[in-house]
Amino acid sequence: MSETKAVVQLKNVAKHYRRGSEVVKALDGIDLRINGAGMVAIVGPSGSGKSTLLHMIGAMDRPTRGEVIVAGQALNGLPEKALTHFRRQTVGFVFQTFNLIPNLTAFENVMLPMEFNKVPKGERDSRARRLLGQVGLGHRLTHRPGELSGGEQQRVAIARALANDPPLILADEPTGNLDTESGQKIYELLKGVARERTVLVVTHAEPLARMADRILYIRDGKLVNTL
Repeated sequence: MSETKAVVQLKNVAKHYRRGSEVVKALDGIDLRINGAGMVAIVGPSGSGKSTLLHMIGAMDRPTRGEVIVAGQALNGLPEKALTHFRRQTVGFVFQTFNLIPNLTAFENVMLPMEFNKVPKGERDSRARRLLGQVGLGHRLTHRPGELSGGEQQRVAIARALANDPPLILADEPTGNLDTESGQKIYELLKGVARERTVLVVTHAEPLARMADRILYIRDGKLVNTL
């Protein structure tokens, strides 16, 4: 039987920074394999390397050493133009601070990644409406971020992350700016998204992390436990 192709595979990945004369090991020899759909939570104290790990997987940063393979694509050595194309096609990002464009409506924010990806206008329109409907905001299409609650803004951000139908969603502390009830709803929404694709979530909130299908614990740049 052939081996299942990993959605995410890291081989001995390290990321070191120099701070004056000190070498900071943000990641220090990470080996990781994630197969198929499901939610994976990345848990650890501040400064443990959680966000750096997400940045490596999302091609937002390059490792000092090691190999990063996502959706069958080896990222090491790819030029910036190819990495930009990879991010547009393969990864959807959800951030703690939402990162919505304030002067665009919810509908326009969701449309934007598809414009960059040269999706035909009619398809962009119908897909944006469908996605906003799926996250419960079909009635808020024309509202700008400042007219939405934090939870609603994060729902728009999730719809935007899904715009180009990527196989991988990366969410960095997606409930960090939300109250407990809104955060719970966002996690439930991401859990639903994870039925059809891989969702990696960085979080400090272990009760929410326990909703995931798998938990990765990271400390001092090393994976110390997986469940």
